[in-house]
Amino acid sequence: MTRILHISDTHFGTEQPPVIAALEAHVRERGADLLVLSGDITQRARRGQFDAAQAFVRRLEDCGIPRTLVIPGNHDLPLYNLLSRFLSPYGNYRRHFGRELEPAFENDELLVIGLNTTHPWRRKDGRVSAGQVQAVCERLRRCNPDKLRIVVAHQPFGSIVPADLSNLQHGAQEALTRWAEAGLDIVMGGHIHLPYVLPLSGQYPELAREIWTVQAGTAVSARIRGTAPNSFNRLHLSQQPEKQVEVERWDYQAHSGRFVPGGHFYLNWPAR
Repeated sequence: MTRILHISDTHFGTEQPPVIAALEAHVRERGADLLVLSGDITQRARRGQFDAAQAFVRRLEDCGIPRTLVIPGNHDLPLYNLLSRFLSPYGNYRRHFGRELEPAFENDELLVIGLNTTHPWRRKDGRVSAGQVQAVCERLRRCNPDKLRIVVAHQPFGSIVPADLSNLQHGAQEALTRWAEAGLDIVMGGHIHLPYVLPLSGQYPELAREIWTVQAGTAVSARIRGTAPNSFNRLHLSQQPEKQVEVERWDYQAHSGRFVPGGHFYLNWPAR
């Protein structure tokens, strides 16, 4: 069984030390096989914020996570330093998390494809380009269909409240339609600080097969949304007797100083 720890929107520069300590304690107790950090690593893309984020990720790795997949979010490009934003928008990101903006991970059970849906000309909106759609299709079609196939992008592809419709990826419908035909199972992301698990066929009825969206809240930042606490997701993949995924949401509980179970979801892929 492959175990994924999915965190997002850490927004270093607004991080809360007790929440960081609680997340690290959780990882020491439970471990994981892969850490996915789906963007907005920092609040303002400053070097010191990336230093703190990099140190945090390294501590999680030392606590028992052997592999990491990180993608940038819109906050990981300089906002006020316009010279840096347009001449070296991913400079600090690349210095701390590597030159690859669209990393991938694959093992015997799983394929995870990272997408960079940010751009220096856009302040916060995400867009999936035609080239990205095609590249993901090709990668999905080369993959063994028995593997769980995931795309990670910062901005969401589906919403549970009308207010978030404006936050969806531009090009989402075309991308999901083609990726469903190519066999995609899950899209993961963050951006709106609201955790949820949702089958996307309700919003995109034209999909050839079900695609689930797994959204993470803000993991350690003070920038929580409404009454949603700091949270993260754990995904447990099992292929016995068929492809199944259990998603656990873990919520920060201030009075105990720990993350506690907040929700359980079981994903499957019925024939359509």
